[in-house]
Amino acid sequence: MLLHVRVRPAAHRTRVGGRYPGDAQRGDCLLVAVTARAVEGQANEAVVVALAEALSLSPREVRLVRGHTSRTKVVEVPDDCAPRVDRLLDAG
Repeated sequence: MLLHVRVRPAAHRTRVGGRYPGDAQRGDCLLVAVTARAVEGQANEAVVVALAEALSLSPREVRLVRGHTSRTKVVEVPDDCAPRVDRLLDAG
């Protein structure tokens, strides 16, 4: 499944959960705050690791599809993660 995430790099702590208002096309985004800075892909790597931990997955199962240089990213996760993603969207 494709998941839209909104990233906050250089945060005080890593946190996954909550909604960032989206548009009519993509809907709301999952908020992901990471301590890594948005330099040389560090924040992207941290987002993959944070999402994997939050969804009880291996980092290899989380793939960044679009948005490598944007705060709004599209990641691919296994389809069976939908209930966990819904819980994370409602948290926050």
